Amino acid sequence: MEPEKPNESQGLLQTHDLYKYILETSVYPLEPEPLKEIRALTASHPWAVISTAPDAGQMIEILLKLVGAKKTLEIGVFTGYSLLLTALTIPDDGKIVAIDMDRESYDIGRPVIENAKVDHKIDFIESKALQALDKMLENPANEESFDFAFVDADKINYIHYHERIMKLVKVNRIVVYDNTLWSGTIAQPESSVNDYFKEGRISMIKLNKSLAADPRIDISMAPLGDDLTICRRVY
Repeated sequence: MEPEKPNESQGLLQTHDLYKYILETSVYPLEPEPLKEIRALTASHPWAVISTAPDAGQMIEILLKLVGAKKTLEIGVFTGYSLLLTALTIPDDGKIVAIDMDRESYDIGRPVIENAKVDHKIDFIESKALQALDKMLENPANEESFDFAFVDADKINYIHYHERIMKLVKVNRIVVYDNTLWSGTIAQPESSVNDYFKEGRISMIKLNKSLAADPRIDISMAPLGDDLTICRRVY
């Protein structure tokens, strides 16, 4: 059963009716049943708002298919919506390295992932992401071995994740950063921003400037969910 009203804080559209139209017309009818199930399980979680928005997930699915992704990286898992989406999309012999400190939230969605018979594709690492990425980079075989990376974790470290991801992702492959408009606060005067959003706002402003100036990537900011910044590694 679909929620009666989508969570508008996940979208940048200015009216509930427009966002509802997009979801009901082109997102929910095409959303696989396991994703509907994990979304329903997540809805009662106190932090449900941080889950990947289904319209953003739809774009991620297309990007995975366009690059023929087989080996992917995910930083920030939560209950596993985007992780399950990726596992359903990549080939049966594909692999996802998924990093998160919070195994408890991941365990909420894990039964759905197991029932979908895609858990064999997932290598879940319970760790701080910077530590896990640095450990991965100790092995030269991991350099330029990933086809796709999705980052939806602590905003303050996005800019640090980026430098490591540039060493892990292949040339002409894709990196996606979630929440890069940070609920629209990046365009608001600092004095009007709720305290909860202030640190993340500063981090996202720095990241966005850095990505736009990075010659190693092409970028596009897509206003889906709380915004996705899509990067293609050029060299």
